[in-house]
Amino acid sequence: MSIVKNSWGGLLAILRWTSVAVLFFMMVSVCYDATMRYLFSAPTSWSLEINSFLLVYIAVVGAAEAQYHDAHIRITYFVDKMPETARAWIAVFGGLVGAGFCAIMVWRGGEMAFDAFKYEERVSSAFGTPMVIAYGMLPVGFGALALQFLMDALKAARPALGRGNHSEARDA
Repeated sequence: MSIVKNSWGGLLAILRWTSVAVLFFMMVSVCYDATMRYLFSAPTSWSLEINSFLLVYIAVVGAAEAQYHDAHIRITYFVDKMPETARAWIAVFGGLVGAGFCAIMVWRGGEMAFDAFKYEERVSSAFGTPMVIAYGMLPVGFGALALQFLMDALKAARPALGRGNHSEARDA
C-alpha cells in the first residue's frame, strides 16, 4: 500500500510543480501583455486566450491536490456532533459521490476532447488554440480528483467498518 501512496504522492507533486510553472508563466505573460497594451499600445493577441485555458488547468489540477491535503472548505457543524462511526460513513458516502461526479466529468470531458480532436476545433481568434488542449485538461484534473476521492473513501471505510480508529485511517 505504501508503494501506491508514494506513487500517488509523486504524481500529485508533478501536477503541483506543473501548476507552479503555469502560474509563473501566467504572471509573466499578463505583466507582459499589460506593459505592451498600456505603454506601447500594442497588446498581444494570445495572452488572454492562453491564460484563460491555463486558469482552467490550475483549477482542475489544484482540486486534487487540495483534496489530498484535506484543504477544501466545508461546513462541518452537524457532522462534528455525530458519533465517529456516523462521521466515517458520511466520509465514505461523500468520497463515493465525489468520485462519481468526477467520473462523469472525466467521461464528458474526454468526449469533448475527442470531438475537438476529431473535428480539429480551434478557438476563433488570431492565435487559434486547438480546443483539444482546453478540453483535455478536464479528464486529467477530474481523473486525479476522482482517484483522490476514492482513496479518501477507502481510508474512511476502515473506521466505518470498525477496523481501527479514525486517526489510524488517516495515517494509512
